[in-house]
Amino acid sequence: MPAAALKPKPLPTQSTAKRPVLLDLPYEPVQKRPLPAGRPREWYVTHNRRLKAMRLAIALLDSGVYLPNQARDETIRSAAELIGVHPPSDTTCHMVRALMRYSR
Repeated sequence: MPAAALKPKPLPTQSTAKRPVLLDLPYEPVQKRPLPAGRPREWYVTHNRRLKAMRLAIALLDSGVYLPNQARDETIRSAAELIGVHPPSDTTCHMVRALMRYSR
């Protein structure tokens, strides 16, 4: 008997289930770990900016903003206020729109 036949089927995910899969609530973010030491300061700045842009892009998608041209700077900054992060710079707002553009 092939090994694949003995393997149990994985549980359905939200996208493959016939009915909605209940998510475990409340949502808890993953535990933060320290960043690796010894990198140039610019690396840390860029890394944190990317993380912030991803969080903002997810918040915008959750709020119904799906297209980059719908995400003006004011919209992104209001989403930042809503999720409790400092207002993003123009560079971060640009990065949020870029993430939304390339996720399609």
